Amino acid sequence: MSETSEPKFEFTFESLREQLATDDVSLRMKAVHASRSLPISERFNLLLTAAIDPNTRIRYDAVSQLGSVGQIDKQKSLEILSDRLLNDPEMDVKAAAADSLGSLQLTQAFDLLKTAYHSTNDWMFQFSIIAAIGELGAPEGFELLSEALQSPNELVKIAAIGSLGDLGNPEAVNILLNLIDDPDWQVRHRVSQSLAHLGGDDAKAGLEKLANDPVLQVAEATRLLLS
Repeated sequence: MSETSEPKFEFTFESLREQLATDDVSLRMKAVHASRSLPISERFNLLLTAAIDPNTRIRYDAVSQLGSVGQIDKQKSLEILSDRLLNDPEMDVKAAAADSLGSLQLTQAFDLLKTAYHSTNDWMFQFSIIAAIGELGAPEGFELLSEALQSPNELVKIAAIGSLGDLGNPEAVNILLNLIDDPDWQVRHRVSQSLAHLGGDDAKAGLEKLANDPVLQVAEATRLLLS
């Protein structure tokens, strides 16, 4: 007796759009997940709808996916992500919007990111903003990143160190050299990476000092960067 398998259901844009319009949260979540099987233009349009869904988890998922799918229409992505950055009631979604703006390198969003940074004390949101500014590669971000080095939160501070390296402004070298004796080894480790990225004689001198750091992880990583 031969076995028969059930026919595989193929999702369509229309079926998922209808599912996304239901009152059932679990169905809407499944629609966002299933949208990955659609052509990118159709998936993008569904994510635009999901990004303003009443459910936080659905908005977060959609906004996060726009960081890659949004390449298809950067102007629309800028509009929806900027709105979520400034107006979403949940910090997780705001942080995801900052991440996606950075991933898409939407430099037009720099002023909004700067405003958002100064309008919150939430470290996770600030962390995402500072990391995004490094990804943007916007030269005007140098001042804000330098300011973020003074953050009382070590993770925000470490993100700023990394973003200064990503930005590539040689003026960052002298600022980072002031941190090679920081008591937090993770700060020193990130400094070594950024100095290596920035390059130059002063950066090399700092790296040579960090190659003898008392914490083995820092010393070994720096020696690899110098080799």
